[in-house]
Amino acid sequence: MDQRLLTSPDETRKFPLGQVEVVRLGERSVGCLTLQPGFRWSDHVRPIAKTELCQERHMGYHVSGRFHVRMGDGREFEIGAGEVACIQPGHDAWVVGSVPVVMIDWEAAEGFARPGA
Repeated sequence: MDQRLLTSPDETRKFPLGQVEVVRLGERSVGCLTLQPGFRWSDHVRPIAKTELCQERHMGYHVSGRFHVRMGDGREFEIGAGEVACIQPGHDAWVVGSVPVVMIDWEAAEGFARPGA
């Protein structure tokens, strides 16, 4: 059995108004994203990723906060604390309100906020 604590990440990537802490388990990774009020992917991570929209597939559990997502085709939805969600590639997203978004993501940890990823 392989087990780790999210509080002891292998890597922490910081960016304006947020960070992702990555824990690696063999060939898989889990990330804890913390996004502060005012965070918007297109403002704070697009300059790092160098793509028009986020191209990561996020599959995760939302611990706190509200997250508004706008897909490239115009669809929009919000995700809140206690929800499990899958956000497909090709989206922009931002924190709604004054509570930080904390999300445990078991799909996008390796690539999120990595230059050129």
